[in-house]
Amino acid sequence: MLRAFGAMAAAIVALGLQLSAAPTQAQTKQIPHVGLLNYAGPNDVRAKQFRDALQGLGYREGANLKLTHRWADGKMEELPVLAAQLVADKVDVMIALGPAVWAAKKATTTIPIVIAFSGDPVGQKVVESLARPGGNITGFSYMSTDLAEKRLELLSQYFSPKKRVAILFSVHEPATALELQRMDRVAPGFGVTIVQVPVAKPDDLDEAFSRAIGANADAMIVLTHGFAILNAERIMALAARHKMPVLYGWHDFVVQGGLMSYGPDIELLVRRAAGYVDRLLRGETPSNLPVEQPARLLLSINLNTARSLGIALPEALLLRADRLIE
Repeated sequence: MLRAFGAMAAAIVALGLQLSAAPTQAQTKQIPHVGLLNYAGPNDVRAKQFRDALQGLGYREGANLKLTHRWADGKMEELPVLAAQLVADKVDVMIALGPAVWAAKKATTTIPIVIAFSGDPVGQKVVESLARPGGNITGFSYMSTDLAEKRLELLSQYFSPKKRVAILFSVHEPATALELQRMDRVAPGFGVTIVQVPVAKPDDLDEAFSRAIGANADAMIVLTHGFAILNAERIMALAARHKMPVLYGWHDFVVQGGLMSYGPDIELLVRRAAGYVDRLLRGETPSNLPVEQPARLLLSINLNTARSLGIALPEALLLRADRLIE
């Protein structure tokens, strides 16, 4: 009996040592890994807003979240390589900022992808539909094609007495084609002549403004995608030099000194995209999450810029504005 008891005690001690040496479930479970694919740079404000939103949802990098940020510094041709790196890193979810969605889509059909903001994901065939995106992609649209008509109407009505509007866009960004088609279609109804001024690189901007002036354009719409964001300061300086009224895609440009913008609150879209990432990490599937559009559109005007351009803003326009910047 004593022998049997001693053997049992030894077995219990051995089992205890085994259990104490074995890692706990919490220790063995890998923390979620999110890949951030960004067309801009390492200090991009949108990337910071996304990180802040994740933190607000309870995620702490290095504690309960691993986040890998790959950025292209505006070199769109590098995005496919960066997307492939995130796939090789075996991220659980990939979030794509703006034009990075194309590289993300081509890189994987299995890893869930959240579009933080994209111009026209249905028209560009990124997803099948807004309500049922299908596949592995969901996220948020900033309605670039749908808003093209309204932006042309606003600018031509208040800032273009000659009804000749220049459209500045990058030839490298796929979303611009649908916007240009929409404006070409509706321009005759507004009595507007469109002057296209495409650019391929930042050094083309001076010539683009000269061509717009040479074609008698008296106002300009900047198609607001990656190129415009990365070159906002230079575009605004040229607009000021040429006394050209310019309409941009969203409020940030007006805060920086642009005359006017009409569009969604992009920061809000980015923060809501973080919520989608959270839901996917918790087990939901992207095909069940609809692609959402902004619930509210903002008309913003910079009053100081209007004064510097010598523009007297109509009372009707000021009353329509959501945000007036001094």
